[in-house]
Amino acid sequence: MISNFFIENWFEIVAALLAISYLFLAMRQDAKCWVAWILSSLMYLFVMYSAGLYMEAALQIFYLIIGFYGLYEWKYAHNTKAQLTIKIWSFRKHSLVLSFLFFLVISSGYILANNTNAASPYVDAFTTWGAIIASYMVAKKILENWIYWFVIDFVSVFLFISRELYPTALLFIVYLILVVFGYRSWKREWQLKHG
Repeated sequence: MISNFFIENWFEIVAALLAISYLFLAMRQDAKCWVAWILSSLMYLFVMYSAGLYMEAALQIFYLIIGFYGLYEWKYAHNTKAQLTIKIWSFRKHSLVLSFLFFLVISSGYILANNTNAASPYVDAFTTWGAIIASYMVAKKILENWIYWFVIDFVSVFLFISRELYPTALLFIVYLILVVFGYRSWKREWQLKHG
């Protein structure tokens, strides 16, 4: 029974393991995290499309692009004198971003609900657009990315369970735990540099 589960879900399991590798490396601010991100995203493109989560599948294409962008930002865009450092956003900036997110979720969720057979169109839209914003925040080393990810990952657990993507749901439960450690690690470093 257990061996059948692994045989039937090996592709999704490997994608999940690569995603966990990404998170551990990102917590350490290791630029190699983006390589794991790119490989995982490529694999998840097929997993999400097969599950009828079209926004999540499209998200993987964005993830591929942001993966290369993040790798460039973290490894090549800054020389040793001007290394990319952790920053925070103002309350006003977060308010604008969240308002924009709300607009995107309502509009794309409506389009999906009325024009496709997408599963959970509004939830799918929320996790997708939220992840796009949070991914950009990671690439720019914005501290609050971890808070955004916590909310997105929490909602994603239930979305993936509803589509019987159990290895991915388990991955996102692990994410919830690791996100807390990632936030603490980045916050500690930010406080050391900003008093």
